[in-house]
This record gives sequence, C-alpha cells and structure tokens, in this order.
Amino acid sequence: MAERLVGRQAPDFTMETVTGDGKDFSKVSLSDYKGKWLVLFFYPLDFTFVCPTEITALSDAYDQFKSLDAEVLGASTDSIHSHKAWLTTPRDYNGLGNINFPLASDITKKVASDYGILIEEEGIALRGLFIIDPEGELKYQVVNHNDVGRSVEETIRVLQALQSGGLCAMNWKPGDKNL
Repeated sequence: MAERLVGRQAPDFTMETVTGDGKDFSKVSLSDYKGKWLVLFFYPLDFTFVCPTEITALSDAYDQFKSLDAEVLGASTDSIHSHKAWLTTPRDYNGLGNINFPLASDITKKVASDYGILIEEEGIALRGLFIIDPEGELKYQVVNHNDVGRSVEETIRVLQALQSGGLCAMNWKPGDKNL
C-alpha cells in the first residue's frame, strides 16, 4: 500500500542540477529551500512532446511564483547532460531554450521512488507536482498520467490558497473569504 505524503515532512533529496540557461552544474537539496515555498515537479523525459509545454509554461509564470515567495524545481530521471542539451537547443528545434529555474537529475530514480511516482518498469517518473511549505511539510501533490499536462494557473491558485492560512472552499480564488 502506498504511503501518504501530504501533511508529512517531504522526503529529503539531493540531486545534481543544471541552471535554466544550461551553463552551470551544481547540487540542490530540500534543505536549500528552507524558509521558502517549493514547487517541485517531475516530468517523464527530456526531448518529448508534452513536457516542454509544461516546463516553458512554468518558466513563463516564474515571476508569479517568485512574488509568492516560491521557488520552482523541475526534475526527471534524465542526466544533467541531457538536461543541458535540451536547454541549449532552441525551441524551434525541439529544445527548451533558456528557462527561469534549474532542472534536476534524478538519474538514480531514488527521489521519484521516495515521492511515489516512479514507473519502475520504464525507469521514468509520472507527472508529479508537489508544493512544499517553508518548514518542509508537503502540503499538496497532484500526480497524473504522462499523456496529460498540468495547469500552471491551478498550481498558482493552490499555492495562494495554502498561503491564505485558512480553509478554502472549492474554486477558491485570491480575494475570496476563507471558510
């Protein structure tokens, strides 16, 4: 039986990353985000069809996330070298071009497994998105089939709802009263 993650401390991680311009490599850990909100999302593979639509949409909305004191981190089971190649390939040639946040490599597949989204027989992650609060508690997760992209607007709405500090009704929007 799968273990519940929401409402518990997010599984710790350390992954290698490449910057959104594809120029620099480093490492990132969950503890690097202490004191900030983190939107951690997994996608199946570099150089695919649905993934770049999500990644570029999240990048285009990056200023909105920053205004909400949130960082964004993308991850897949590809290597940092594959990420770099994808980031330095222009969008017109099935690349990402520059984006506003780093991409992490979960090449060992441990993080995808710890977050319950690893498709073991394929060695790739499902589309999993997790919102982690400044204290490291996992507050929200959405996991869906790899054929369907996620909604940036819904991710921002949920982040704002979580930050409102109260109970939020169905279809709550910023400016609405809490229950």
